[in-house]
Amino acid sequence: MIIKLLLKNEVTDALQSQLTELYKQLNADLTQLDLKTILSGYSPTDVAIYMDGETLAGIALMAKYKVISGHKGMIEDVVVSSDYRGKGIGRKLMEKLLEQAEKEKLNDVLLFSGHHRTAAISLYKSLGFKLKESGLYVKKYVK
Repeated sequence: MIIKLLLKNEVTDALQSQLTELYKQLNADLTQLDLKTILSGYSPTDVAIYMDGETLAGIALMAKYKVISGHKGMIEDVVVSSDYRGKGIGRKLMEKLLEQAEKEKLNDVLLFSGHHRTAAISLYKSLGFKLKESGLYVKKYVK
């Protein structure tokens, strides 16, 4: 098995198809952008993947941005296939993104998680994340 940051030229139709199916395990109603779109042009997004041979077993993304308060990363869309859960893959994906954050000297790495995702929350806490007292507001636009 291999864990790595995905490059644009490594995106295949087969990988994209697997991603589409994998994300249905996260949220079947989720509108997805394709990997080529995410990685095209200037891409402030790192995509960590976990491959078992030719099978995409897990993925996690970190969008990076700069604001007056610093250079930040936002971890999004962490999902491990149900066939591979409980094997430390989520941890390895997160560690890969956090290595990248340290390498790029980000000031903060943030993430949001549903309160019902107890296993994910335990993982995040074990990696040093702390619950921030704040309000999250969302304004939805076109799906």
